[in-house]
Amino acid sequence: MLDRTTDAVFMDRALAAARRAAAHDDVPVGCVLVVQGEVVAEGENRREVDRDPTAHAEIVALRAAAQRRGRWRMEDVTAYVTLEPCVMCAGALLNARVARVVVGAMDEKAGAVGSRYNVLSDPRLLHEAALTFDVAGEESATLLREFFEVRRDQ
Repeated sequence: MLDRTTDAVFMDRALAAARRAAAHDDVPVGCVLVVQGEVVAEGENRREVDRDPTAHAEIVALRAAAQRRGRWRMEDVTAYVTLEPCVMCAGALLNARVARVVVGAMDEKAGAVGSRYNVLSDPRLLHEAALTFDVAGEESATLLREFFEVRRDQ
Protein backbone atom coordinates (compact mmCIF):
# COMPACT_ATOMS: atom_id res chain seq x y z
CA MET A 1 0.00 0.00 0.00
CA LEU A 2 1.17 3.53 -0.74
CA ASP A 3 1.98 5.98 2.03
CA ARG A 4 0.43 9.42 2.72
CA THR A 5 3.30 11.22 0.96
CA THR A 6 2.80 9.20 -2.22
CA ASP A 7 -0.94 9.71 -1.92
CA ALA A 8 -0.38 13.48 -1.78
CA VAL A 9 1.68 13.39 -4.99
CA PHE A 10 -1.06 11.63 -6.94
CA MET A 11 -3.78 13.77 -5.37
CA ASP A 12 -1.88 16.85 -6.60
CA ARG A 13 -2.19 15.42 -10.09
CA ALA A 14 -5.92 14.87 -9.55
CA LEU A 15 -6.20 18.49 -8.42
CA ALA A 16 -4.53 19.57 -11.68
CA ALA A 17 -7.21 17.60 -13.54
CA ALA A 18 -9.89 19.31 -11.44
CA ARG A 19 -8.48 22.70 -12.44
CA ARG A 20 -8.73 21.66 -16.11
CA ALA A 21 -12.42 20.92 -15.53
CA ALA A 22 -12.97 24.39 -14.09
CA ALA A 23 -11.20 25.91 -17.11
CA HIS A 24 -13.96 24.55 -19.36
CA ASP A 25 -16.69 25.51 -16.87
CA ASP A 26 -17.23 22.06 -15.41
CA VAL A 27 -17.35 21.41 -11.66
CA PRO A 28 -13.69 21.05 -10.65
CA VAL A 29 -13.33 17.36 -9.88
CA GLY A 30 -10.37 15.28 -11.00
CA CYS A 31 -9.47 11.59 -10.87
CA VAL A 32 -6.16 9.83 -11.40
CA LEU A 33 -5.84 6.04 -11.66
CA VAL A 34 -2.55 4.52 -10.53
CA VAL A 35 -1.03 1.03 -10.70
CA GLN A 36 2.20 0.36 -8.79
CA GLY A 37 3.18 4.03 -8.77
CA GLU A 38 2.41 4.62 -12.46
CA VAL A 39 -0.47 6.76 -13.71
CA VAL A 40 -2.56 4.72 -16.14
CA ALA A 41 -5.34 7.29 -16.73
CA GLU A 42 -6.65 10.68 -15.71
CA GLY A 43 -10.02 12.30 -15.98
CA GLU A 44 -11.74 15.52 -15.13
CA ASN A 45 -15.42 16.38 -15.08
CA ARG A 46 -16.55 16.91 -18.68
CA ARG A 47 -20.35 17.06 -18.38
CA GLU A 48 -20.63 20.60 -19.73
CA VAL A 49 -18.04 20.37 -22.50
CA ASP A 50 -19.19 16.92 -23.70
CA ARG A 51 -22.89 17.51 -22.91
CA ASP A 52 -22.88 14.12 -21.21
CA PRO A 53 -24.45 13.58 -17.77
CA THR A 54 -22.19 10.56 -17.18
CA ALA A 55 -18.92 12.39 -17.91
CA HIS A 56 -17.79 12.61 -14.29
CA ALA A 57 -14.05 12.51 -13.63
CA GLU A 58 -14.10 8.92 -12.38
CA ILE A 59 -16.04 7.64 -15.41
CA VAL A 60 -13.78 9.51 -17.83
CA ALA A 61 -10.68 8.05 -16.13
CA LEU A 62 -12.09 4.50 -15.97
CA ARG A 63 -12.96 4.59 -19.67
CA ALA A 64 -9.47 5.82 -20.56
CA ALA A 65 -7.83 3.16 -18.37
CA ALA A 66 -9.95 0.38 -19.88
CA GLN A 67 -9.01 1.51 -23.38
CA ARG A 68 -5.32 1.80 -22.54
CA ARG A 69 -5.14 -1.50 -20.68
CA GLY A 70 -7.48 -3.45 -22.95
CA ARG A 71 -9.62 -4.68 -20.07
CA TRP A 72 -12.32 -3.42 -17.74
CA ARG A 73 -11.15 -5.06 -14.53
CA MET A 74 -9.13 -2.63 -12.39
CA GLU A 75 -8.41 -4.81 -9.35
CA ASP A 76 -4.83 -3.48 -9.11
CA VAL A 77 -5.81 0.21 -9.40
CA THR A 78 -5.84 2.98 -6.82
CA ALA A 79 -8.17 5.87 -7.71
CA TYR A 80 -7.34 9.36 -6.46
CA VAL A 81 -10.45 11.55 -6.53
CA THR A 82 -10.63 15.17 -5.39
CA LEU A 83 -14.28 14.85 -4.32
CA GLU A 84 -16.01 11.89 -2.72
CA PRO A 85 -17.63 9.88 -5.53
CA CYS A 86 -21.38 10.09 -6.15
CA VAL A 87 -23.56 6.98 -6.35
CA MET A 88 -22.97 6.58 -10.11
CA CYS A 89 -19.19 6.89 -9.78
CA ALA A 90 -19.01 4.70 -6.69
CA GLY A 91 -20.96 2.09 -8.64
CA ALA A 92 -18.55 2.35 -11.56
CA LEU A 93 -15.53 2.02 -9.25
CA LEU A 94 -17.23 -0.97 -7.61
CA ASN A 95 -18.01 -2.66 -10.93
CA ALA A 96 -14.47 -2.01 -12.21
CA ARG A 97 -13.21 -3.74 -9.03
CA VAL A 98 -10.92 -0.84 -8.12
CA ALA A 99 -8.74 -1.90 -5.17
CA ARG A 100 -8.48 1.41 -3.33
CA VAL A 101 -10.01 4.88 -3.46
CA VAL A 102 -8.28 7.95 -2.02
CA VAL A 103 -10.66 10.86 -1.44
CA GLY A 104 -9.90 14.56 -1.14
CA ALA A 105 -13.00 16.44 0.02
CA MET A 106 -16.11 14.75 1.36
CA ASP A 107 -19.48 15.45 -0.29
CA GLU A 108 -22.09 15.70 2.45
CA LYS A 109 -24.90 16.16 -0.09
CA ALA A 110 -24.22 13.33 -2.53
CA GLY A 111 -21.20 11.34 -1.37
CA ALA A 112 -21.45 7.59 -1.77
CA VAL A 113 -18.32 6.25 -0.08
CA GLY A 114 -18.78 7.56 3.43
CA SER A 115 -21.00 10.63 3.70
CA ARG A 116 -24.47 9.60 2.50
CA TYR A 117 -23.84 6.03 1.43
CA ASN A 118 -21.08 3.44 1.78
CA VAL A 119 -21.20 1.75 -1.62
CA LEU A 120 -17.55 0.66 -1.57
CA SER A 121 -17.76 -0.71 1.98
CA ASP A 122 -21.04 -2.60 1.76
CA PRO A 123 -20.41 -6.33 2.30
CA ARG A 124 -23.71 -7.12 0.53
CA LEU A 125 -22.25 -5.95 -2.78
CA LEU A 126 -19.91 -7.85 -5.09
CA HIS A 127 -16.72 -5.97 -4.18
CA GLU A 128 -15.24 -3.79 -1.47
CA ALA A 129 -12.46 -1.24 -1.90
CA ALA A 130 -10.04 0.10 0.66
CA LEU A 131 -10.70 3.77 1.42
CA THR A 132 -8.43 6.62 2.48
CA PHE A 133 -9.96 9.99 3.30
CA ASP A 134 -8.85 13.61 3.57
CA VAL A 135 -5.80 13.63 1.32
CA ALA A 136 -5.56 17.29 0.23
CA GLY A 137 -9.12 17.60 1.48
CA GLU A 138 -8.95 21.29 2.29
CA GLU A 139 -7.39 22.17 -1.07
CA SER A 140 -10.05 20.12 -2.87
CA ALA A 141 -12.85 21.76 -0.89
CA THR A 142 -11.42 25.24 -1.47
CA LEU A 143 -11.27 24.66 -5.23
CA LEU A 144 -14.94 23.66 -5.24
CA ARG A 145 -16.01 26.48 -2.92
CA GLU A 146 -14.27 29.12 -5.07
CA PHE A 147 -15.77 27.68 -8.26
CA PHE A 148 -19.32 27.94 -6.90
CA GLU A 149 -18.79 31.34 -5.23
CA VAL A 150 -17.91 32.87 -8.60
CA ARG A 151 -21.07 31.40 -10.15
CA ARG A 152 -23.30 32.58 -7.30
CA ASP A 153 -21.95 36.13 -7.67
CA GLN A 154 -22.75 36.26 -11.40
